[in-house]
Amino acid sequence: MPSPDTLATPVIDPAAAHLEPTVMARAHRHLVAKILGELSHERVVTPRGAGDAWIVESADGVTVYRFAARVHALEHWSVDAASITRTIDGADAEPDALDAVVDLAPLLGIPEHLLPTYLEEVAATLQAAAWKLTHHRLSAADLVHADLATIEAAMTEGHPAFIANNGRIGFGLDDYAAYAPEVGAPVRLQWVAVRRSLGHLSVGDGWDEESLLSHEHDPEVVAGWRELLRGLGEDPDAYLFAPVHPWQWQHKLAITFAPDVARRDLVPLGPGADDHRPQQSIRTFLNHSRPERHYVKTALSIQNMGFLRGLSPQYMRVTPAINDWVADVVRTDPVLRDCGFDVLREVAAFGYTGGAYQRLGRPSAHQKMFAALWRESATSRLQPGERAATMASLLHRDASGRSHVAALVEASGRTAEDWISTYLTAYLRPLLHCLAAHDLAFMPHGENLICVLRDHVPVRMLMKDVGEEVAVFGDRELPPEIERIRVDAGPDLQVLSVLTDAVDGFLRFLAAICDDDGLLPEDRFWALARGVVEQHAADNPGLAPALARLDVQRPTFPHSCLNRLQLRNTLQMVDLADQASSLIMAGELANPLARP
Repeated sequence: MPSPDTLATPVIDPAAAHLEPTVMARAHRHLVAKILGELSHERVVTPRGAGDAWIVESADGVTVYRFAARVHALEHWSVDAASITRTIDGADAEPDALDAVVDLAPLLGIPEHLLPTYLEEVAATLQAAAWKLTHHRLSAADLVHADLATIEAAMTEGHPAFIANNGRIGFGLDDYAAYAPEVGAPVRLQWVAVRRSLGHLSVGDGWDEESLLSHEHDPEVVAGWRELLRGLGEDPDAYLFAPVHPWQWQHKLAITFAPDVARRDLVPLGPGADDHRPQQSIRTFLNHSRPERHYVKTALSIQNMGFLRGLSPQYMRVTPAINDWVADVVRTDPVLRDCGFDVLREVAAFGYTGGAYQRLGRPSAHQKMFAALWRESATSRLQPGERAATMASLLHRDASGRSHVAALVEASGRTAEDWISTYLTAYLRPLLHCLAAHDLAFMPHGENLICVLRDHVPVRMLMKDVGEEVAVFGDRELPPEIERIRVDAGPDLQVLSVLTDAVDGFLRFLAAICDDDGLLPEDRFWALARGVVEQHAADNPGLAPALARLDVQRPTFPHSCLNRLQLRNTLQMVDLADQASSLIMAGELANPLARP
């Protein structure tokens, strides 16, 4: 007979303790609200009803979702998660995010053979949500005074538009605990010596290999690596030193590149001396031990949000040159200088070009498994009295539902209107100016921008992820080696870098939060945004022809849909070499920046 002690509550694996019914029910409800809201925004589903009584049905009519929602500008749906009910053949059923995808699958257009992969990303997103609901304790008010690393780890939502935004297929529970940004655990990057003839290191203006090493490592670290190579009978001068994500070393380089390691083309050097923390982009790390040192971005061959997150050695070769050119444009423009706008320059990049995979003519993910770049740290760019925060934090709500933006406004002592106006000037004005004055467009979503706050108000912006995501339109002269950043697109597509990527991709969420929380009515929010556009035009009369051609205040603009991209191909949403041709449009959206 078992003793009474053995009949107690079963012991659960601590790594899976967050996977329990009550917490997961909250995660399901939150994600189903996002599914209903974003698929309605993208016109994949069309709710019937109004106010507190909206209805969405499955394609066969068997499953019915009922919910309350507020519909804002840009067809943004604020769905009340607590209000959602689900019935199957009239019988009550709990909201379930995976079931919702299956219920709506005939409407989603997702290829049948890719549906399981998408469901896996949704399930992984739920796992991450349950972990955050269980472990995150910092309130929105706590984050008002937090440093960048703490804020990055406190984020809960991931990408605001994508439903499956924490997929990370390839991570196990231990990997999640070690490397997920929201866990905030310290990470020691692995370092590998790479035979110099089989790799390349590109550096930007003001840097060389020696200065990069001395900036990133204490002298005894590099000396130890060189001594290790000598002990193996190798010439240290014949090697480059490159960082690797620990997961990538364990799962890819040591296995998939085992012959390269055995030949000592790749020599493992062990972990570095500094603790790093992953940023929201998961494969980019800030240095927590020495914040003035560069951020490091590594290849990470996990499937996440529609892509395998590799890095191309070919792209890395010219990344510093692209950054030098963009930084020169930005830093010599007096309007941008007055805005305080700047880029976090990617000053060096590495790519491994050896091994059998690189000899294949057809591009593959295996060719993108070992590359890295070094990016200027936001901390190194701050002035006394300034603090850095990812712009994504402006959309954050804590466990009690309080918005971070409301906490910042309260702490600043300024009116919400004044706070939002200052923020919009810092964000929108440089984007408009870069496009009109320089035919230059960035990817300005929340994770790609660092807000610089003074007295809790965002007063200027630092842009990152320049090398892979910047675009230049038109026939502007470019250095031949960076010609690949040129995009052939007319004004109607060019302006989407503001109207889709900034207005629909970020500001619609912030405007809705401000309105839902009673912070600032959305009509005032958009009036302030229009004011920024009009003030920029008034201050720069010489740009009138370019601004007229772009017409950022046009009445409508094409409705470019992100979830539709991921649903079409969960493995690779877009052709990275020709992203514009991959876009999926769903008619037109009314432009809140349009002249009244």
